[in-house]
Amino acid sequence: MKKNELRDAYKQKRKNLTANEIENLQENIYQQVYNLDISKVKNVHLFLTMTKFKEIDTKPLITYFRSKNKQIIVSRCNFEDNSLSHFYFNETTVLELNKYGVPEPINAKQIKEEELDLVFVPMLISDKKKYRVGYGKGYYDRFLSKCRKDVKMIGLNFYEPILEIEDVNEFDISLDEVIYPK
Repeated sequence: MKKNELRDAYKQKRKNLTANEIENLQENIYQQVYNLDISKVKNVHLFLTMTKFKEIDTKPLITYFRSKNKQIIVSRCNFEDNSLSHFYFNETTVLELNKYGVPEPINAKQIKEEELDLVFVPMLISDKKKYRVGYGKGYYDRFLSKCRKDVKMIGLNFYEPILEIEDVNEFDISLDEVIYPK
């Protein structure tokens, strides 16, 4: 299937998930994240959950990584050029919802992409080659292309990867790993 078809199908699949199903799927995902080797990681980039789209709740992951003395980094969108800027996220960071309902930091210190060690990536679905389908604006592909070559990029998803996304292009970034309920 092509990205637009997959985007529509998996938005609908996610919309149909019950609160209980989401809780069970997330618990499985969290356990896999907790088992990752993060001994060499200092800066962890996490997406902040868009609850209206039933995204994976990253609050427990933020709590976990903070308990391991890792710096949490979150993004803010620039809607004029579809880019992301990245900021430290601590207990004093104030968040504000942008026009799409994404919580964003408004009083935090900025950090460059090259300083990130581990990036968790949101998605609707991925394929066996670890390419992903997001919401279609290319924010994460542009962001990931600016990261160091050794940054670990991990997708978080409720669904097992499909065989292939038919219309992958040269701007799409393949992830290092995709975590989904097993």
